[in-house]
Amino acid sequence: MKALVLTGIKQFEIMNRDTPFIGENEVLVNTAYAGVCGTDHDLYAGRPGSAPAVPPIVLGHENSGVVAAVGSQVTNVKPGDRVAVDPNIYCGQCEFCLTSRPELCDHLSAVGVTRDGGLAEQFVAPASVLYALPDNVPLKDAATIEPISCAVHGVDLLELHPYQKALVIGDGFMGQLFAQTLQAYGVHRVDLAGIFDDKLERNKALFGVAGTYNTRRERIPEESYDVVIEAVGLPKTQSDAVKATKKGAQVLMFGVGPQEAHFEMNTYDIYKKQLAIKGSFINPHTFRDAISLLASGKINVAPLISHEFELDQVQDFLDGKVEGVSKAVVKVAA
Repeated sequence: MKALVLTGIKQFEIMNRDTPFIGENEVLVNTAYAGVCGTDHDLYAGRPGSAPAVPPIVLGHENSGVVAAVGSQVTNVKPGDRVAVDPNIYCGQCEFCLTSRPELCDHLSAVGVTRDGGLAEQFVAPASVLYALPDNVPLKDAATIEPISCAVHGVDLLELHPYQKALVIGDGFMGQLFAQTLQAYGVHRVDLAGIFDDKLERNKALFGVAGTYNTRRERIPEESYDVVIEAVGLPKTQSDAVKATKKGAQVLMFGVGPQEAHFEMNTYDIYKKQLAIKGSFINPHTFRDAISLLASGKINVAPLISHEFELDQVQDFLDGKVEGVSKAVVKVAA
């Protein structure tokens, strides 16, 4: 099989590899599509994602495909099933797994991060992380279920009500997903701040976003929002997120910034406004909700997928040689 192997920092090599062996509780998947996201940029550059990736490794943690073979103990899927794969695998035994916080697992492993993933024609995953797809969900769209599930986990951490007014800061793929997810969860008004007029206008025209701010020329109003989701990860936008809050508001810090980055905020405002500021990490037990949102049409990803690459084009993308990308997926097999 053909595989795109990360062999070192910013080094890829297309290799021919043997078909992976599957254990009794594992599944062999013929990859259809693999999404490429900010985590892959970090892993490619030698930075950790949900965990460090140690070369040689096949990246690709946002995967869809068709079951090729199953182990002797597998009962939830069968050969020929169209599936999406939750990359995250928990130990089930550490303090965090045993206290219903598996996303913080001390021994977290992940398809496409710590074990070979979907940037290959075939990969292996535990049966427990495979989800059969409804007939109306295309395999291309299904490659975005993992990021949708991360957005679902983020909103699950918040206390949401229809009366609330929400702001998403960041018009990248995750910011646009959050704008749709908040509406799917019943928030009556969602605004979006970003830096690209075309993305901001698209979200107003197609996805029900009420108001937009291009932060290159407009200021986000302060003390205006009940819920603010920061989906950029820069100190400036993190500070803006806190400033945008009303009394009693909630802030979700979702954007992943540099590990050494810090931002400043007025700690008295946290007290005076009774703010709740939360982080959000990966996607525990949210895959079924993500699939349902996609299948029902409450989340529409097709207009957000701007580029479809082949395996040999991935490195150029991660090197920043491709402009205007909203969301990129890799077509691995027919």
